[in-house]
Amino acid sequence: MQILHGTWIPESGADFIQSGQFYLWVETTERNRDQTDDEERHPQHLAAEELAELLTSEFNICSPDRYPLADLVEPCYFLLPTVDGQPLPSLELSRYLEIELPETFAFDYWEIDGYPILNAATVRSKTAPNSVIPLLNELHFLTLHNLSEIQLGADLLFWFHFTQALKRTILKDHYIPALKYRALAPVKRRAAGKSKSKKSTAQQTDEFEIYSGWEFIGEEYGAMLEQYVEYMPLMCAAGFADPYEKPWLYNRLSLLRHFSECLLTEVVAHTQFTKAFENTISDSLLNNCLDLDVWPQSSGLDQYQQWQTWRDRIVRTQTDQSFYLYFHLQDPFKPEDPWQLQLQVAPKDDPSLKVPLNDYWRMRPEQQTQVKDHLGGEFEQNLLLNLGYAARIYPDLWQGLETDQPVGINLTLEAAFNFLKESAWVLENAGYKVIVPAWWTPHGRQRAKVRLKAKGKSLDGGDDKSKRYFSFERLVEYQYELAIGGEKVTEKEWHQLVNAKTPLVQFRGQWMELDQDKMQQMLEFWKTHQKENPELSLLEFMKLTAGGEDELEVECDRKDALADMLNKLGDKGQLQPVKNPDNFDGQLREYQKRGVSWLQYLEQLGLNGCLADDMGLGKTVQVIARMVQEREPEKKGRRKTAAVKEIKLPPTLLIAPTSVVGNWLREMQKFAPHIKAAVHHGGERAKDAKTFKKACREHDILITSFALARKDAKLFNAIEWHRIVLDEAQNIKNPKAALTKAICKFSAPHRLALTGTPIENRLLDLWSIFNFLNPGYLGTQAQFRKSFEVPIQKSNDPRQATTLKKLVEPFILRRVKTDQSIIKDLPDKVEQKLFCNLTKEQASLYEAVVKDVENQLESAEGIHRKGLILATLTKLKQVCNHPRQFLQDESEFTALRSHKLTRLTEMVEEAMEERDSLLVFTQFTELGAALEKYIRQTFHCNTYYLHGGTSRKKRESMIAEFQDPETEPSVFILSLKAGGVGITLTKANHVFHFDRWWNPSVEDQATDRAFRIGQKKNVFVHKFVATGTLEERIDEMIEDKKKLAGSIVGADESWLTELDNNAFRKLISLNKSAIME
Repeated sequence: MQILHGTWIPESGADFIQSGQFYLWVETTERNRDQTDDEERHPQHLAAEELAELLTSEFNICSPDRYPLADLVEPCYFLLPTVDGQPLPSLELSRYLEIELPETFAFDYWEIDGYPILNAATVRSKTAPNSVIPLLNELHFLTLHNLSEIQLGADLLFWFHFTQALKRTILKDHYIPALKYRALAPVKRRAAGKSKSKKSTAQQTDEFEIYSGWEFIGEEYGAMLEQYVEYMPLMCAAGFADPYEKPWLYNRLSLLRHFSECLLTEVVAHTQFTKAFENTISDSLLNNCLDLDVWPQSSGLDQYQQWQTWRDRIVRTQTDQSFYLYFHLQDPFKPEDPWQLQLQVAPKDDPSLKVPLNDYWRMRPEQQTQVKDHLGGEFEQNLLLNLGYAARIYPDLWQGLETDQPVGINLTLEAAFNFLKESAWVLENAGYKVIVPAWWTPHGRQRAKVRLKAKGKSLDGGDDKSKRYFSFERLVEYQYELAIGGEKVTEKEWHQLVNAKTPLVQFRGQWMELDQDKMQQMLEFWKTHQKENPELSLLEFMKLTAGGEDELEVECDRKDALADMLNKLGDKGQLQPVKNPDNFDGQLREYQKRGVSWLQYLEQLGLNGCLADDMGLGKTVQVIARMVQEREPEKKGRRKTAAVKEIKLPPTLLIAPTSVVGNWLREMQKFAPHIKAAVHHGGERAKDAKTFKKACREHDILITSFALARKDAKLFNAIEWHRIVLDEAQNIKNPKAALTKAICKFSAPHRLALTGTPIENRLLDLWSIFNFLNPGYLGTQAQFRKSFEVPIQKSNDPRQATTLKKLVEPFILRRVKTDQSIIKDLPDKVEQKLFCNLTKEQASLYEAVVKDVENQLESAEGIHRKGLILATLTKLKQVCNHPRQFLQDESEFTALRSHKLTRLTEMVEEAMEERDSLLVFTQFTELGAALEKYIRQTFHCNTYYLHGGTSRKKRESMIAEFQDPETEPSVFILSLKAGGVGITLTKANHVFHFDRWWNPSVEDQATDRAFRIGQKKNVFVHKFVATGTLEERIDEMIEDKKKLAGSIVGADESWLTELDNNAFRKLISLNKSAIME
């Protein structure tokens, strides 16, 4: 594991203007072999050559010149926590290494090889000094989405988030040219240094120097610094170009300001300008600041004083005044009349009491006195002073200040447009209030656009209910028309607007801004398409409705069936829940009925969707209910008739992880025993086309694993399936994988994806699932990456995120356990059994144990026989859990060796995605320890393990930490006996019983650690059962109340010792069909 660190380090020295560098360095788990203990170099960091190789290979960072990247690496020094002469690992590395950091330590300087970003350029960067923000963005994106063995340190993660906020400030132009004054000793002779200067050296009589640069302005910038300094890790302030004699950290606020201003200066000074612009600003302050000039002579004093006066005008705000000053722009009723910029005031403690100055000056003296009481002492003097400051920002205001009773100014149309575009935001940033016409605001602005009017084209499907809706291929008839706002515009009117010479025009009594170039393009588009009367497929039409293009508006008649369809897809609550299917052996909950209704509606439209309900809400049940429902003939009238034959449909192909294949078969047999289900797996499965086709004809659903879907792809391709269902559809998240390519080629009119996590790591996961469901809907992989993945995940583009959400929302049904409608519909405790097959390794061990006990059983009697049976039960339960537990050989504890562990891993991952905490119970101490270590290392989350040997102090500490609402989602592994009673763990809302206890009341007591007073969520209980083994048979015995009375079942498995030999052999025998590859 490698941790990528980085921070800003100011250059050493006592210069008045100091620069700095942003350094990258890598902390690693490997110790430098060539280093001796007495060296002051950090023992666990990548040296220059290794660092350069990593940055080049993993992050594509290239040298900006012909020299090797390693030559640019420089030694820098970090003040780090130190114990026994060794630096402590970072928090990220300590978590990976499972090291508890000591509470007390010293600080010492450690030499580390660091790479300066500002001297480097990424492939896409044009100039080196501007590369820090894009490179931090690139590093964050790659480590988060592409690299598993490299993590970002907290310091680098902080700088990433800070630079994202700083970038927004730069893009808002909240900065100005700046001059900095430095007094000098009269006798001191000083060289101009490396900076470009007016003179090469300073004279002995110089008393000051003036430096050019840039600085941020505005309250927003200051507030941002105050916000981020709270989150800044100390590690960010611990880097130095040279070590100090004593431990010392930079002031964090000063460091943020220094970094921000250095970065701003680099960005602005290296911006490319045209020759015309350079000629315009020559011999000006702006040009001096761009060149970073220094004036050591007294002639620069006048320019510095002028700059101070100008700066005060810009940065002065109204924070020290007791009233707000408003600039209210009013548009004229007639186009030829002037615009008015009215002045208003309002007390800060009640801004709703706005008083136009035109009314104030007309008031009687006693009325003015009352107003002054609200607006503060010396109101008129402060008013005129503030108007003077505002006029320096907005010079047009001077014409209204030629009187001692100003009320506002008149503006021409061009001046009003310039006010809206340029001056309004500057005045607002200086603390003034600006009121603009409603049509200028985002909500009120009317735009010229091409409107697409659409209507549904229904087809007569006769008695076939699947064809009574729209055709998937030819669904929507449409035509284009020109529109402004919500009104249709004729071609003649449009031409008049295009030919208008002003950017603001009054159209049909409403002022609006026009972009004549865009309007000309829209006119040409309309002329091209108006004579056509084409049809769109439903998917193409839905892409248009969600596209988010400002220039195109989609409209359909409210009474048209197309509008009804869009409403139902957009608001799934409008779909009526189905009735419980007659042949479904169970009772659907209300939200499940709505889920089945949604599945039915999508399939009738010829669309394919993703059912993404939270874990525990019953995705499996809803799919089975849909299969039952589609086979039931539509009821006509209320008269009872004789049994009607079910509708015959082609088979459904269901592809699932190996760990849940057996569970699907059990659920099908439980809820729909009349639907013929078969599992395609194992060495006995059909391998030739003829046998396979025969098996498909004889069954309604074929269940197989993802591994066999790829391996037997040729067989699956030969069948025209009715439906393809992918359980845990994130298994096809890699579009380049052979598995994904194989499954996407399978043919079926209906496709369904089931997943609790449609997006696991990258947005590309979502594209891959949608490429299976509705190929082409989200474009090609390259188009999706350019339009959505890069803008959203690298640039956090909210516009594209909104557009993508609109595109996919109709096709994803996701209900979460925290929805109020779901909470009301669920019982307080939801129990489910998870049937897991054995791996081949488990099956061979299971059979060996059974064979061994059969040889001993005939000769064993009395207490010896009871002991043999109890020992055998323990061994078989260990085999069902994991081979390592049975073998006791400290071999690998991996999910590949146990489908129980595989399924637990999948469900823990899903629970963590949902920010849920969970409990895992086992009766075996050694298994609990293995589970705790496995989960901690796999998910890097908080884990706890409570067993009989846990001390009281540690027990109480773990429970308190787990229950703390401020801690991250956690996993608590408990011994069934030690953790089954007497404690409260209500933060958890998932309870897993990894192995079964023979007395259900003992399991219930354990479950009640989470399901008790104080629990505010629904509790989901998951009980693992190994299919085809004694676990499944004993589970059946416990559930069968007719055969087994509660009094027979004791507190443990001792009651099983009373079974005769034949019954015991039957109990422990292995059903080989339950073995999974």
